[in-house]
Amino acid sequence: MKKTLVLAALLTIAAVQAIAQDKGTYYSVLEVTPTDDAWVAAYLPVADRLVAAHGGTYLARTPTHERLEGKGEDAALRIIIEWPSKDAALAFANDPEYAPHLKARTEGSTSHHYLIEGKDALAQPSGQ
Repeated sequence: MKKTLVLAALLTIAAVQAIAQDKGTYYSVLEVTPTDDAWVAAYLPVADRLVAAHGGTYLARTPTHERLEGKGEDAALRIIIEWPSKDAALAFANDPEYAPHLKARTEGSTSHHYLIEGKDALAQPSGQ
């Protein structure tokens, strides 16, 4: 009986940890340089509505940015979206209503989209 309870407790802890890993804040970081502006007018209202519907919040959407390190081509726009979870970000990215607008954006721009977990994986435990 005790072994069964211990095993059940360990499985419950493992399940909660697995669920918690996917429920933290995530950030979409995009670099977008339009090569053809024809998609922009139709894209913005749909993206705005779907980002909000999936729980996302735009933190930045701007052509104003400055490279502090490294070399390479600078994107015309930098976009940062905060998501309540990885699931929310992926639900937005895979939303069937978004698909034709994503296709238009990727065909009419040079784009890179990174999904970043909102945690400091390199943080040192306090006292070290």
